[in-house]
Amino acid sequence: MSTATKERASVAGRPPAPSRKGERRQRAARLRRSLDLGLLQDHLGYFVRRLQVWVFQDFVRTLASLDIRPAQYSVLVVVEANSGLSQADLAERLGIERARLVRLLDGLERRGLLRRRASRRDRRSHALVLTREGLRRLKRMKLLAAEHEANLARRLGAEKRALLLAILRGLA
Repeated sequence: MSTATKERASVAGRPPAPSRKGERRQRAARLRRSLDLGLLQDHLGYFVRRLQVWVFQDFVRTLASLDIRPAQYSVLVVVEANSGLSQADLAERLGIERARLVRLLDGLERRGLLRRRASRRDRRSHALVLTREGLRRLKRMKLLAAEHEANLARRLGAEKRALLLAILRGLA
């Protein structure tokens, strides 16, 4: 809608009509809300996945300035809490297949955030440690992750967030 059209609508005492793009967006949103989910309406997995996508999107948006993904953040946090952890133990604890974890660790190592050392206990494996830069950057990541969690608490409500977290911790 042109500025002149908006001004004419305003002078006439009525709100300006939404733009065509805005109308299409509103129509698409109404259609999504009106679609029948069929049996999915009672499938926990469907809604857990939708929640995960929503949570990850918020996480990625909140930490975009640091170029960090949820899996990378998880690796850094667990390695910080368990310095010297083996790749195999990390993969098992986080539920990441080993081949994917190797690629993830390669990327974190290239960025100077993490280092693999030969393990003192088992020469066949690597001990994972954060670099000084990794520790410094993780501090900032944690601040932004706290903002992300606060946003989730606002959107879900603090009680629902705490209840959901308690339920999911019991399953992990």
